[in-house]
Amino acid sequence: MSVVRELALAARIAAHLPGARRPCPACRRDEDVSVLADRGDGVVVRHGEAVAKAHAPGTDQNGHRARLAVASHPLLAGILLPPLPLDARQVHGRPVTAWPYGAPVNPEDPDAAPWEEAAALLARLHRVDVTALPGPLPPMRGPAKVARALARMESVAGEHRAAAVVRRAWDRLPARARDETPSPVGDAPAPRGGTPSPRGETSSGRDALCHGDLHLGQLVRHPAPSGSWLLIDVDDLGVGDPAWDLARPAAWYAAGLLSPQVWQRFLGAYTAEQGPAVPADSDPWPQLDVPARALTVQTAALSLARAVAERREPDEVDQMMIDACARMADLARVGVRASVVG
Repeated sequence: MSVVRELALAARIAAHLPGARRPCPACRRDEDVSVLADRGDGVVVRHGEAVAKAHAPGTDQNGHRARLAVASHPLLAGILLPPLPLDARQVHGRPVTAWPYGAPVNPEDPDAAPWEEAAALLARLHRVDVTALPGPLPPMRGPAKVARALARMESVAGEHRAAAVVRRAWDRLPARARDETPSPVGDAPAPRGGTPSPRGETSSGRDALCHGDLHLGQLVRHPAPSGSWLLIDVDDLGVGDPAWDLARPAAWYAAGLLSPQVWQRFLGAYTAEQGPAVPADSDPWPQLDVPARALTVQTAALSLARAVAERREPDEVDQMMIDACARMADLARVGVRASVVG
C-alpha cells in the first residue's frame, strides 16, 4: 500500500476520534482525502478536520517522541498546535502523526503575512522553561539543516558555476554553524544579549526551546479558518540558540527579499514579547550574524539544487541569495567581518 493511501486511513481515523465534530464534515460532503504535501521529508494528507503526516525516513524515534511530548505539553498551549492522540503507527518505516487541520498563510496575500504574530509566538516559545518539559530534549536542528542543504547542492548542482560561490560562503561559516562542533549555547547562563564565544563569535548565551525551521509555512490558524495563529511542524524542535529561529527573516532582509519595514515589524514584535535571542535596546546583529549567514547559505544551496533539478538557471530570487553568498565570501577574503549585511 502506498504512503498516501496508508496516511489516508490514519487521517480518517483521526478525524473520527472521540470529541471530533459529528457528523464529519468531509464524510457529509462525500469527500475522501486531499494531499497537502508530498515530499521526501514529509507526506501530509487531510480528511475533514484532521491531517496525518508521515515523517522523514530515518527519523530518530527517541527525538521524535520527545518532540511530540513537548507539543502536547500544557506550557506550549497557544504556541504549538498539539497533536491528536492517534495510536503509534508507521508507514514504510516512517512514523505517522495526526494533527488538527489549521488554515495556512495565504500565499496570494503577502501584505497580510503574519510576521508580527510569528515573532510573538517565537518569543513565547523561547521563553518556555525547558527544565519543566519532559526530556531529554534533542538539540535544535538548524545547523544540521544547513549541512544537509549543502550536501544536496553538491549532489545535484556541484558542477554549476554558482555552486563555487555558495561553497566559499559555506567554508567561511564557523564549524558550529556547519554542524561540525557543538554549539556554545548550553554553557553557563549569560546575560541577556549574549557573550562572545572563545572564537570571538557571539551567541545568545542560553539554552532555549527553538522551532528549528521557522518560515511562514509553519503557521496555521486553528480552529480554521479564523482561529489564533499557532506554530506547526516539530520535526526540528529542540534546545539551542534562539537566534537561529530569527535567522531566515534576518537573511531575507539582508539579501533584500524582506523590506526594512517588515523586518522592523518582525523584530519589534519579538522584542516586545521579551524574546531572549537579541537585546531589545541595541544592535541585534552580533547575535544574528552567524545564523543569518548560515541560513543564507542554506537557502542559496537549496535554490540552486532546485534550479538544476528543474533544468533552468537560477531565477531572480535564487540569484539574490547567491549574490549574498558572494558578498559574504568576498568580505571574508579581504579580512572583513563576513556579515550577510555587509
